[in-house]
Amino acid sequence: MDRIDLGALDSFAAIARHGSFRRAAVERGVSPSTLSQTLRDLEVRLGVRLLNRTTRSVAPTGAGAALLAALQPALGQIAEAVDAARSAQVAPSGPLRINAPEPAVEWVIAPMAAAFMTAYPDVRLEVTAETAMVDIVAKGFDAGVRWGESLAQDMVAVPLGPPQRFVVVAAPALIARVGVPDHPSDLLQRPCLRVRFASGAEPAWEFERDGEELKVAVQGALVTNSPSLLLQAALDGAGFLHTFDAAAEPHLKSGRLVEVLGDWSDRFPGPFLYYPSRRQPPSALRAFVDFVQDRRRREGW
Repeated sequence: MDRIDLGALDSFAAIARHGSFRRAAVERGVSPSTLSQTLRDLEVRLGVRLLNRTTRSVAPTGAGAALLAALQPALGQIAEAVDAARSAQVAPSGPLRINAPEPAVEWVIAPMAAAFMTAYPDVRLEVTAETAMVDIVAKGFDAGVRWGESLAQDMVAVPLGPPQRFVVVAAPALIARVGVPDHPSDLLQRPCLRVRFASGAEPAWEFERDGEELKVAVQGALVTNSPSLLLQAALDGAGFLHTFDAAAEPHLKSGRLVEVLGDWSDRFPGPFLYYPSRRQPPSALRAFVDFVQDRRRREGW
Protein backbone atom coordinates (compact mmCIF):
# COMPACT_ATOMS: atom_id res chain seq x y z
CA MET A 1 0.00 0.00 0.00
CA ASP A 2 1.19 3.57 -0.72
CA ARG A 3 2.55 5.42 2.25
CA ILE A 4 -0.05 7.81 3.64
CA ASP A 5 1.14 11.02 5.24
CA LEU A 6 0.41 10.98 8.99
CA GLY A 7 -0.40 14.69 8.83
CA ALA A 8 -3.16 14.03 6.30
CA LEU A 9 -4.72 11.40 8.56
CA ASP A 10 -4.51 13.77 11.51
CA SER A 11 -6.14 16.49 9.40
CA PHE A 12 -8.99 14.16 8.51
CA ALA A 13 -9.48 13.31 12.20
CA ALA A 14 -9.52 17.02 13.11
CA ILE A 15 -12.16 17.82 10.48
CA ALA A 16 -14.33 14.92 11.61
CA ARG A 17 -13.89 15.87 15.27
CA HIS A 18 -14.93 19.47 14.72
CA GLY A 19 -17.50 18.79 11.99
CA SER A 20 -16.11 21.86 10.26
CA PHE A 21 -13.24 22.64 7.90
CA ARG A 22 -13.01 26.18 9.27
CA ARG A 23 -12.68 25.21 12.95
CA ALA A 24 -10.24 22.40 12.12
CA ALA A 25 -8.17 24.82 10.06
CA VAL A 26 -7.97 27.26 12.99
CA GLU A 27 -6.80 24.45 15.27
CA ARG A 28 -4.10 23.38 12.82
CA GLY A 29 -3.02 26.88 11.80
CA VAL A 30 -3.74 26.50 8.07
CA SER A 31 -6.36 27.87 5.71
CA PRO A 32 -9.64 25.98 5.12
CA SER A 33 -8.77 25.66 1.43
CA THR A 34 -5.45 24.01 2.27
CA LEU A 35 -7.18 21.59 4.61
CA SER A 36 -9.83 20.84 1.98
CA GLN A 37 -7.13 20.04 -0.58
CA THR A 38 -5.34 17.79 1.93
CA LEU A 39 -8.53 15.81 2.42
CA ARG A 40 -9.22 15.53 -1.31
CA ASP A 41 -5.69 14.22 -1.88
CA LEU A 42 -6.14 11.69 0.93
CA GLU A 43 -9.45 10.46 -0.50
CA VAL A 44 -7.88 10.09 -3.94
CA ARG A 45 -4.98 8.06 -2.55
CA LEU A 46 -7.33 5.84 -0.53
CA GLY A 47 -9.82 5.57 -3.34
CA VAL A 48 -12.78 6.20 -1.02
CA ARG A 49 -14.84 9.15 0.12
CA LEU A 50 -14.26 9.87 3.81
CA LEU A 51 -16.53 12.85 4.49
CA ASN A 52 -19.92 13.97 3.27
CA ARG A 53 -19.90 17.73 2.80
CA THR A 54 -22.87 20.06 2.54
CA THR A 55 -23.05 23.83 2.83
CA ARG A 56 -24.01 23.45 6.50
CA SER A 57 -22.33 20.31 7.79
CA VAL A 58 -19.46 17.87 7.47
CA ALA A 59 -19.91 14.27 8.61
CA PRO A 60 -17.95 11.03 8.10
CA THR A 61 -19.15 8.51 5.56
CA GLY A 62 -19.38 4.88 6.61
CA ALA A 63 -15.80 4.33 5.45
CA GLY A 64 -14.71 7.56 7.14
CA ALA A 65 -16.31 6.59 10.45
CA ALA A 66 -14.60 3.21 10.38
CA LEU A 67 -11.23 4.80 9.61
CA LEU A 68 -11.71 7.40 12.34
CA ALA A 69 -12.55 4.74 14.94
CA ALA A 70 -9.34 2.88 14.11
CA LEU A 71 -7.23 6.04 13.88
CA GLN A 72 -8.15 7.76 17.13
CA PRO A 73 -6.38 5.33 19.51
CA ALA A 74 -3.26 5.37 17.34
CA LEU A 75 -3.24 9.16 17.03
CA GLY A 76 -3.72 9.40 20.80
CA GLN A 77 -0.68 7.19 21.39
CA ILE A 78 1.38 9.27 18.98
CA ALA A 79 0.27 12.46 20.77
CA GLU A 80 1.33 10.96 24.09
CA ALA A 81 4.73 10.06 22.68
CA VAL A 82 5.18 13.59 21.31
CA ASP A 83 4.05 15.07 24.64
CA ALA A 84 6.59 12.92 26.47
CA ALA A 85 9.33 14.12 24.15
CA ARG A 86 8.30 17.74 24.61
CA SER A 87 8.24 17.34 28.38
CA ALA A 88 11.98 16.69 28.28
CA GLN A 89 12.62 20.19 26.89
CA VAL A 90 14.43 22.65 29.13
CA ALA A 91 12.17 25.54 28.04
CA PRO A 92 8.42 24.78 27.73
CA SER A 93 7.07 25.65 24.31
CA GLY A 94 4.24 25.00 21.87
CA PRO A 95 0.50 25.55 22.08
CA LEU A 96 -1.52 25.34 25.30
CA ARG A 97 -5.23 25.00 24.51
CA ILE A 98 -7.63 25.61 27.41
CA ASN A 99 -11.44 25.48 27.39
CA ALA A 100 -13.12 27.51 30.15
CA PRO A 101 -16.46 29.17 30.96
CA GLU A 102 -16.53 32.95 30.57
CA PRO A 103 -16.57 33.77 34.33
CA ALA A 104 -13.42 31.71 34.91
CA VAL A 105 -11.74 33.34 31.92
CA GLU A 106 -12.58 36.84 33.17
CA TRP A 107 -11.80 36.49 36.88
CA VAL A 108 -9.13 33.78 37.02
CA ILE A 109 -7.30 33.26 33.74
CA ALA A 110 -7.22 36.85 32.49
CA PRO A 111 -5.43 38.24 35.58
CA MET A 112 -2.62 35.70 35.25
CA ALA A 113 -2.31 35.41 31.46
CA ALA A 114 0.21 38.22 30.89
CA ALA A 115 2.47 37.08 33.71
CA PHE A 116 2.41 33.49 32.45
CA MET A 117 3.25 34.53 28.87
CA THR A 118 6.10 36.69 30.16
CA ALA A 119 7.48 33.76 32.15
CA TYR A 120 7.11 31.33 29.23
CA PRO A 121 7.53 33.30 25.97
CA ASP A 122 7.74 30.15 23.83
CA VAL A 123 4.26 28.95 24.87
CA ARG A 124 1.29 29.95 22.71
CA LEU A 125 -1.74 30.28 25.01
CA GLU A 126 -5.09 29.57 23.31
CA VAL A 127 -8.17 30.04 25.51
CA THR A 128 -11.69 29.22 24.29
CA ALA A 129 -14.51 30.70 26.37
CA GLU A 130 -17.40 28.24 26.32
CA THR A 131 -20.16 27.70 28.88
CA ALA A 132 -21.33 24.31 27.57
CA MET A 133 -19.58 21.19 28.85
CA VAL A 134 -17.28 19.70 26.23
CA ASP A 135 -15.09 16.62 25.94
CA ILE A 136 -11.72 18.34 26.06
CA VAL A 137 -9.90 15.31 24.67
CA ALA A 138 -12.25 14.87 21.72
CA LYS A 139 -12.16 18.59 20.98
CA GLY A 140 -8.38 18.80 21.03
CA PHE A 141 -7.89 20.83 24.23
CA ASP A 142 -4.99 20.24 26.58
CA ALA A 143 -7.02 21.22 29.65
CA GLY A 144 -10.35 22.60 30.75
CA VAL A 145 -11.69 24.73 33.59
CA ARG A 146 -14.82 23.86 35.56
CA TRP A 147 -16.14 23.95 39.10
CA GLY A 148 -15.88 20.85 41.28
CA GLU A 149 -19.33 19.36 40.72
CA SER A 150 -18.67 19.14 36.97
CA LEU A 151 -15.33 17.31 37.08
CA ALA A 152 -14.97 13.74 35.86
CA GLN A 153 -13.24 11.35 38.27
CA ASP A 154 -10.56 10.33 35.78
CA MET A 155 -9.18 13.88 35.55
CA VAL A 156 -6.32 15.53 37.39
CA ALA A 157 -7.75 18.67 39.03
CA VAL A 158 -5.69 21.66 40.16
CA PRO A 159 -7.28 24.58 42.11
CA LEU A 160 -7.18 27.64 39.88
CA GLY A 161 -8.41 30.32 42.25
CA PRO A 162 -9.51 31.13 45.82
CA PRO A 163 -12.90 30.16 47.29
CA GLN A 164 -15.92 32.02 45.94
CA ARG A 165 -19.48 32.88 46.91
CA PHE A 166 -22.72 33.34 45.02
CA VAL A 167 -24.38 36.52 46.25
CA VAL A 168 -27.85 38.00 45.77
CA VAL A 169 -27.67 41.68 44.88
CA ALA A 170 -30.01 44.44 43.79
CA ALA A 171 -29.97 48.16 43.10
CA PRO A 172 -30.85 50.40 46.08
CA ALA A 173 -33.82 51.81 44.15
CA LEU A 174 -35.31 48.34 43.70
CA ILE A 175 -34.86 47.51 47.38
CA ALA A 176 -36.55 50.79 48.33
CA ARG A 177 -39.48 49.82 46.10
CA VAL A 178 -40.00 46.13 46.99
CA GLY A 179 -38.18 45.74 50.30
CA VAL A 180 -35.38 43.52 51.57
CA PRO A 181 -36.08 39.75 51.46
CA ASP A 182 -35.62 38.18 54.90
CA HIS A 183 -35.60 34.59 53.62
CA PRO A 184 -34.72 33.02 50.24
CA SER A 185 -38.38 32.07 49.73
CA ASP A 186 -39.24 35.80 49.78
CA LEU A 187 -37.60 36.05 46.36
CA LEU A 188 -40.59 34.23 44.88
CA GLN A 189 -42.61 37.44 45.38
CA ARG A 190 -39.94 39.73 43.93
CA PRO A 191 -38.62 40.33 40.40
CA CYS A 192 -35.51 38.27 39.67
CA LEU A 193 -33.12 38.09 36.74
CA ARG A 194 -32.82 34.55 35.43
CA VAL A 195 -30.12 32.73 33.49
CA ARG A 196 -30.83 30.11 30.85
CA PHE A 197 -27.90 28.09 29.52
CA ALA A 198 -27.49 27.06 25.90
CA SER A 199 -28.73 23.58 26.90
CA GLY A 200 -32.04 25.13 27.94
CA ALA A 201 -31.46 24.55 31.66
CA GLU A 202 -32.53 27.28 34.08
CA PRO A 203 -30.77 26.52 37.38
CA ALA A 204 -32.55 27.24 40.63
CA TRP A 205 -30.86 29.61 43.06
CA GLU A 206 -29.11 27.62 45.80
CA PHE A 207 -28.74 28.74 49.42
CA GLU A 208 -27.22 27.27 52.57
CA ARG A 209 -27.21 28.35 56.22
CA ASP A 210 -26.31 26.34 59.31
CA GLY A 211 -26.56 23.06 57.39
CA GLU A 212 -29.94 23.91 55.84
CA GLU A 213 -29.94 23.85 52.05
CA LEU A 214 -32.59 25.45 49.84
CA LYS A 215 -33.23 25.74 46.13
CA VAL A 216 -35.52 28.51 44.91
CA ALA A 217 -36.94 28.53 41.38
CA VAL A 218 -37.24 32.30 41.04
CA GLN A 219 -39.42 34.11 38.51
CA GLY A 220 -38.84 37.26 36.51
CA ALA A 221 -39.45 38.97 33.18
CA LEU A 222 -35.85 38.75 31.94
CA VAL A 223 -34.19 35.46 30.98
CA THR A 224 -30.82 35.38 29.20
CA ASN A 225 -27.48 33.60 28.91
CA SER A 226 -25.60 36.91 28.82
CA PRO A 227 -23.80 37.76 32.09
CA SER A 228 -23.28 41.35 30.98
CA LEU A 229 -27.00 41.82 30.28
CA LEU A 230 -27.95 40.36 33.67
CA LEU A 231 -25.51 42.62 35.50
CA GLN A 232 -26.63 45.74 33.64
CA ALA A 233 -30.28 44.92 34.32
CA ALA A 234 -29.49 44.56 38.03
CA LEU A 235 -27.68 47.90 38.06
CA ASP A 236 -30.69 49.48 36.37
CA GLY A 237 -33.02 48.13 39.06
CA ALA A 238 -34.83 45.53 36.95
CA GLY A 239 -34.53 42.70 39.47
CA PHE A 240 -32.51 40.75 42.02
CA LEU A 241 -29.44 38.98 40.64
CA HIS A 242 -27.71 35.79 41.82
CA THR A 243 -24.09 36.05 40.70
CA PHE A 244 -20.45 35.43 41.58
CA ASP A 245 -19.09 37.72 44.27
CA ALA A 246 -16.26 38.75 41.93
CA ALA A 247 -18.78 40.13 39.43
CA ALA A 248 -20.66 42.11 42.07
CA GLU A 249 -17.71 43.32 44.16
CA PRO A 250 -16.88 46.61 42.37
CA HIS A 251 -20.55 47.61 42.29
CA LEU A 252 -21.03 46.72 45.96
CA LYS A 253 -18.06 48.95 46.82
CA SER A 254 -19.46 51.83 44.77
CA GLY A 255 -22.92 51.44 46.30
CA ARG A 256 -24.64 50.80 42.97
CA LEU A 257 -25.62 47.35 44.25
CA VAL A 258 -26.54 46.07 47.71
CA GLU A 259 -26.14 42.48 48.92
CA VAL A 260 -29.10 40.74 50.57
CA LEU A 261 -29.43 37.34 52.25
CA GLY A 262 -25.69 37.37 52.94
CA ASP A 263 -26.03 34.83 55.78
CA TRP A 264 -27.39 32.33 53.21
CA SER A 265 -24.31 32.60 50.96
CA ASP A 266 -21.63 30.07 51.90
CA ARG A 267 -18.21 29.92 50.30
CA PHE A 268 -17.37 27.09 47.91
CA PRO A 269 -14.14 26.06 46.14
CA GLY A 270 -13.16 28.14 43.13
CA PRO A 271 -12.69 26.72 39.64
CA PHE A 272 -10.29 23.89 38.86
CA LEU A 273 -7.95 23.35 35.94
CA TYR A 274 -8.39 19.75 34.82
CA TYR A 275 -6.69 17.46 32.32
CA PRO A 276 -6.59 13.70 31.57
CA SER A 277 -4.70 11.67 34.13
CA ARG A 278 -3.73 9.04 31.59
CA ARG A 279 -1.55 11.36 29.52
CA GLN A 280 1.92 12.76 30.08
CA PRO A 281 1.27 16.53 30.27
CA PRO A 282 2.96 18.46 27.45
CA SER A 283 5.61 20.91 28.57
CA ALA A 284 3.34 23.95 28.12
CA LEU A 285 0.62 22.46 30.33
CA ARG A 286 3.11 21.36 32.96
CA ALA A 287 4.51 24.89 33.01
CA PHE A 288 1.03 26.36 33.48
CA VAL A 289 0.24 23.98 36.35
CA ASP A 290 3.53 24.91 38.04
CA PHE A 291 2.78 28.60 37.49
CA VAL A 292 -0.71 28.27 39.05
CA GLN A 293 0.58 26.33 42.05
CA ASP A 294 3.32 28.89 42.66
CA ARG A 295 0.73 31.69 42.48
CA ARG A 296 -1.45 29.79 44.94
CA ARG A 297 1.41 29.54 47.44
CA ARG A 298 2.28 33.21 47.12
CA GLU A 299 -1.30 34.46 47.43
CA GLY A 300 -2.25 31.98 50.14
CA TRP A 301 -5.48 30.52 48.78
